[in-house]
Amino acid sequence: MVLIVEENKNEIEALDEVEKSEETAHDTGSVKSFIFDWLEVLVHAIIAVVICFSFLFRIATIDGASMRETLQHGERVIITNLFYTPNQGDIVVISRNKENSIYTMTNDNSPIIKRIIALEGQTVDIDFEAGVVYVDGVALDEDYARTPTNLKYNDGVEFPLIVDEGCVFVLGDNRNDSLDSRSARIGEYGMIDTRYILGRTVCRIFPFDKIGKIDE
Repeated sequence: MVLIVEENKNEIEALDEVEKSEETAHDTGSVKSFIFDWLEVLVHAIIAVVICFSFLFRIATIDGASMRETLQHGERVIITNLFYTPNQGDIVVISRNKENSIYTMTNDNSPIIKRIIALEGQTVDIDFEAGVVYVDGVALDEDYARTPTNLKYNDGVEFPLIVDEGCVFVLGDNRNDSLDSRSARIGEYGMIDTRYILGRTVCRIFPFDKIGKIDE
């Protein structure tokens, strides 16, 4: 009788070991499944971010002082050209002339950032003594401009002028330290072909204490 009890006890212990082994295997499988699921989600998220920043959004770094005080040197902004149509007042990144200070002016294809002042067909005139910009005869209220528009580049751009078809007229907010559509060295005698607009600024993402929409 004791022998039978011992045999039953051994069978029960063996069954317990099998159940524990199955539970351990199940737990291990669950952990592996969780890890693989998490990695799959992570990979998909990375792919989505890459696609977004390749085709929908880009990050641009402000280089220089031409957009002070709206944008400072070293700040980073997100831009997009998705379904974009240029509008007056937009701050845009253009694939023209990286060095756009009045002190360092070179010609290359590195991006610059400026504000659209006028669109194709509009007439731009500037009173350089008063520092006032006119579009279609109306003086602009430019609270964003750091300095009046007193600086004139005597290199071929004459005012008043009519913005060419398919182009925009742009200025930097820091008017006395910006190479822009007042100069023939930007675009085609100051005219910026809209095909060279990489995108419109959406928001500032750096520095972190200034994250948010850019006042236009």
